[in-house]
Amino acid sequence: MWKFESAREIESRLAGVPLPCASANLRRAARVVTQFYEEALRPTGIRSTQFTLLQALTRAPGLSQKQLAELLGMDSTTLTRTLALLRKRGWVTSQAGDDRRELRLGLTRAGIREYQRTLPYWQSAQSRLKQILGELTVRQMIEATVRVAESVPRSQ
Repeated sequence: MWKFESAREIESRLAGVPLPCASANLRRAARVVTQFYEEALRPTGIRSTQFTLLQALTRAPGLSQKQLAELLGMDSTTLTRTLALLRKRGWVTSQAGDDRRELRLGLTRAGIREYQRTLPYWQSAQSRLKQILGELTVRQMIEATVRVAESVPRSQ
């Protein structure tokens, strides 16, 4: 006779299955962590991808769109679409760089205010993740993913 597991039992059992592929495990972890941050940011009305752009432009203002895409490991189409939404909301501005063909990105005053308004929700998620995984594990995870992003060749 078959024993049927509940959906929760199956999810619990499957969550710990190590897959032999680095890509599959990184993508699975990225989806789970993204959902975790999305839930924390939900009251702000901002998606984690939008917050990430605000955070990146707070930490590294004046990047070109190409540099921002490289920093975040994003494709140009996705970045363009997200930037367009942030520009429409009045949070991101573009200014000509040294080469007039190149635009430098920055936050407007409204963008800075929006980042500061949303920051406590992100900080809460960050703290909760450290409680769940441990501070050392979170630090090691960040260091490992930065090392991967810096080391693995990308297609041009």
